Amino acid sequence: MSQDKPNIIVIVPDDLGWNDVGYHGSFIKTPHMDRLAAEGVKLEQHYVMPTCTPSRVSLITGKYPSRYGVVAPDYGEVIDLGDPTLATLLQDVGYHTAISGKWHMGSPPYTPLKYGFDSSYGYYDGQIDPYTHEYKRETELTSRRSWHRNDEYLDEQGHATDLITDEAIRVIREDRDDPFFLYVAYSVPHYPLAEPEKWTSIYEDFNIHRSRRWYAASVSHMDDGIGQIIEALDQTGQRENTMVIFISDNGGQKNWSSTTEYRGAYADKPHDVLGDNFPLRGWKVDLYEGGIRVPAFANWPGRISQSTVNVPVHIADWLPTLVKLAGGSIKREDLALDGKNIWPVLSGHESAYEPHPFYWKIRGASAVREGQWKLIRDQTTGKSELYDLAVDFRETTDLSEENPEVVSRLSMLLAHFEKGDRERK
Repeated sequence: MSQDKPNIIVIVPDDLGWNDVGYHGSFIKTPHMDRLAAEGVKLEQHYVMPTCTPSRVSLITGKYPSRYGVVAPDYGEVIDLGDPTLATLLQDVGYHTAISGKWHMGSPPYTPLKYGFDSSYGYYDGQIDPYTHEYKRETELTSRRSWHRNDEYLDEQGHATDLITDEAIRVIREDRDDPFFLYVAYSVPHYPLAEPEKWTSIYEDFNIHRSRRWYAASVSHMDDGIGQIIEALDQTGQRENTMVIFISDNGGQKNWSSTTEYRGAYADKPHDVLGDNFPLRGWKVDLYEGGIRVPAFANWPGRISQSTVNVPVHIADWLPTLVKLAGGSIKREDLALDGKNIWPVLSGHESAYEPHPFYWKIRGASAVREGQWKLIRDQTTGKSELYDLAVDFRETTDLSEENPEVVSRLSMLLAHFEKGDRERK
């Protein structure tokens, strides 16, 4: 195997909250994640979008998803065919590219193979039953197949977490000369949750709601899969040349229930308690910190030192960062990227890095962050909220009335980003 370029593994859980990992103080047992975070760089102000498709689009394109009109979970042609993606740009510099797990950046025929992945395995949709691997459908007579390999639907037995892990290990163990980019997108801890007794038994004696027990079990199950992935790297002699990145796609979801979805299989299993974003305000779908600030770390033995970084970074930053590390040559301006190379932050030279403003747009609201200030605008009422995140990361005090000049400046910045959306269309 060529050692000139690093292997790259990006691991993305689904709906993992801020306080749902051991290294943030959670009771949930995540020893493998904790070790990787402790031995690497913990990114304590890593931002994403507040729902799944937008975050994933931002990761794979290096742009804010509203550039594609994506402001919520989406289907059909999400990313313009032919646009550069992280996968195509890494292919261009000699990488084998693979995805194992959740896609949710388009519906067939807009599948991973159309956007630069050499191999594709997992599911197309936003969520699936962990055992049937079907997308939510509400009647006994219909189902929507989603599980596939390389654009061919596939019927397999087993829990989705195990199958996604197994495929990741298969890619790692393949005999090839090229470096690889592996995108591992787990289905958990997104609802619906159903976990083997091996994992639920860990939390039998915890005084928590039963659905929170399922949630905790699903996270520990995933953590074990991550441990298996690292073990496969060790066994194949690739650990020292592999950068592992971990990012939740959005904040934790508060609850869920349905008597009809998944053919009614969860009618008597309401998920009344799911994620935990404490001490951050808000949930998945919110523009408050609990919806968009997530657990994240990067680990690369010998190249990334142990540290905790509080420089704000965005999921769009990974495309220019990883392409540069892989030996690619791209210009933000030429590709109209919103992300910025954050290698100085990862490599211990954060003083040489100048953070850029961040922008979020969802249905009915938008937000920007510049420096310590964050502005949230309700598009229906026109009301603005202003928070000083340097002293109030819990967003308890709206300072918009006391700081009209800051509101005005950030409103102009927001208008600038929104103009960029319109021009992209």
